[in-house]
Amino acid sequence: MACPSCFGLMFIGSKFCDHCGAIAAPLEVSLVDDAGECPRCRASLENLTVDKTAFRGCSECDGLWVDAPTFESICADRERQAAVLGFLNQRTIKHDQKTKIAYVPCPDCGELMNRNNFARASGVIVDICRHHGVWFDADELPAIVEFIQKGGMELARQRELTELKDERNRLLDVQRQQAAQDNRFATGNMWGGGEGSAIRGFIQSLFDQ
Repeated sequence: MACPSCFGLMFIGSKFCDHCGAIAAPLEVSLVDDAGECPRCRASLENLTVDKTAFRGCSECDGLWVDAPTFESICADRERQAAVLGFLNQRTIKHDQKTKIAYVPCPDCGELMNRNNFARASGVIVDICRHHGVWFDADELPAIVEFIQKGGMELARQRELTELKDERNRLLDVQRQQAAQDNRFATGNMWGGGEGSAIRGFIQSLFDQ
């Protein structure tokens, strides 16, 4: 069978095109009262399902709301990534201006979300509610999926391990310096104080060695 988007060859039963990422599975869209409001433009969100991935989208600004478990699944599952990318690549982005940088409320709880650089290395700043999910402006989720597919998560993990190792070494250096200072202080007490203080200093030096 042929891809309806790029006409590349697809295997029968494929859910997305290996050439362009276009989805072969149908897109389900439903409007319900409890889908919430877009945190950017306050329009009603739509419930969207692409293959087995469900999220909420804004038809006005093309933003997407993805709950935490679904986002974790997208990050870990290349098939989900391809299906979501296929859907996103077929959208017609309506806005042509850069999104104003501002803290926005979570569509579920209404609390202002934190803005974080995804994986501390992607360069994509997303809005996160730690209890409910992640808000993506129109071009952010494709950028994150591309970052993941290029091995960005592994690079971020390696950098984090390196930073932890460096911090551990720094703390060990601080402890060694403190121990050396304590030893010098104890030695000074032994020779410069009374008999009782000399004994205490000597005993302490035995345990510090």
